[in-house]
This record gives sequence, structure tokens and C-alpha cells, in this order.
Amino acid sequence: MQGPPTFYERVYDLVRQVPPGRVITYGHVALLLGAPSSARAVGYALHSLPPQNDVPWWRVINARGAISFKNRGPQADLQRTLLEREGVVFGLDGRCDLNRYRWWPDESAD
Repeated sequence: MQGPPTFYERVYDLVRQVPPGRVITYGHVALLLGAPSSARAVGYALHSLPPQNDVPWWRVINARGAISFKNRGPQADLQRTLLEREGVVFGLDGRCDLNRYRWWPDESAD
């Protein structure tokens, strides 16, 4: 008998729903999962993903519309590249327009 999904599994299920070319923030994921103060835990969940998974982790960004890697580097570059390939545009300040690119679960897939 299998128990209810863990918080991490719920994060992964939600992030899998974010369509290409759209983003969601860590805090928005936490809020939608009923844990509004757990944005950091969402980040931990995504950081814990095993290699070769089907979760589009790169579609989760911070509340400023920017990529959140402490020391930047290759992972941040990869995340930005993957988002740009999907059509997300970043300004000179490293932010994307959340009003344009943020995904809401009740919107139809574009």
C-alpha cells in the first residue's frame, strides 16, 4: 500500500504541468501546494532531482523573475538557455516579465 505523495513528489507533479515558454516562481509553487512559507523547500526539491528525470526544473524561477543560483555558473547558464529556447526573454537586468511569462494552473495550455 502506497501512502500519499510526499511534498517533493507534489512539487514535481506541479512543475511537470508548466508548459514550455512559461515560468512559475518557487513561492507560487509552494502556495499552490498549500505550503505558502515553503518556497525554499521547493528549491530543495528541485535540487534533489535525480539525473535523467522528466521534471522541467528550469521553468521555476524566483519572485523577481530571475534565475536563482547562488553562485551562478553553469547551472544558471543552462537554465537561462533552456528558457530562452522556449521563447522566454530576459532583460538586461537578468529578469523576465512575470506578467507575460508566469503560468497559472487554470489557464489552458498554449
